[in-house]
Amino acid sequence: MSGLEPFGARLRRAMDERGPLCVGIDPHASLLAEWGLNDDVAGLERFSRTVVEAVADRVAVLKPQSAFFERFGSRGVAVLERSVAEARAAGALVVMDAKRGDIGSTMAAYAESFLHKDAPLFSDALTVSPYLGYGSLSPAVALARESGAGLFVLALTSNPEGGEVQHAVRSDGRNVGATMLAHLAAENTGEEPLGSFGAVVGATLGDLSTYDLDINGPLLAPGIGAQGATPADLPGAFGAAVRNVVPNVSRGVLRHGPDVVALRDAAQRFAEEIRQVVTSS
Repeated sequence: MSGLEPFGARLRRAMDERGPLCVGIDPHASLLAEWGLNDDVAGLERFSRTVVEAVADRVAVLKPQSAFFERFGSRGVAVLERSVAEARAAGALVVMDAKRGDIGSTMAAYAESFLHKDAPLFSDALTVSPYLGYGSLSPAVALARESGAGLFVLALTSNPEGGEVQHAVRSDGRNVGATMLAHLAAENTGEEPLGSFGAVVGATLGDLSTYDLDINGPLLAPGIGAQGATPADLPGAFGAAVRNVVPNVSRGVLRHGPDVVALRDAAQRFAEEIRQVVTSS
């Protein structure tokens, strides 16, 4: 398979050129209603196409949440396919937020669905769950390397329930979240300017100085905006790793729709604010 330039290199360039911002595409029912759209496939397509039209040519990353498309069945997945293709054609990198995780041939099939260059849903990166053991992700790691794609592995999520797994302490004294970060650092060894294997680390978690976030890879950080974190919180949370943070904003941008100009302005404001915070840290 002839792959793309590695995801990490493409992401570094996109963040440097367009600003370090990931905008979510989360067409849940309440947001469709706020936009005056019906909770159906037509509303889904109008929503998604509007977001892509507004920001795909100017933000570094778009992150569609696949569940909100899958709930409409095959027609919803068709909308997702078109949205991914149109976003990538406009220059945005697409992170598919599907949080897949399984073992063996099933994990390989999930990887082929999103990371094979000829797949209808091919995305620049995929969110994955490592909680069947990090090694269970091997098929996705291998295919991502082959195709020039990336992974974002759930490591330190902001939901309260995540702590019962991620903060559990292993026999070596290191907790599970820290173990996932160490695995990713190993995957990214020697990669320049940035590795392709990142972690999902909540921006709402506060001081993360007890963790080694220097994984030479990106840190996808949900929680900016409606969930309570602000761009100003990023240096305190991520420390020296802040330059590799990809802050995700969903409702903070999407609530400005369906007006395309308002969506663009909101995304630009977040991107500039984050850029200023990161460059001054």
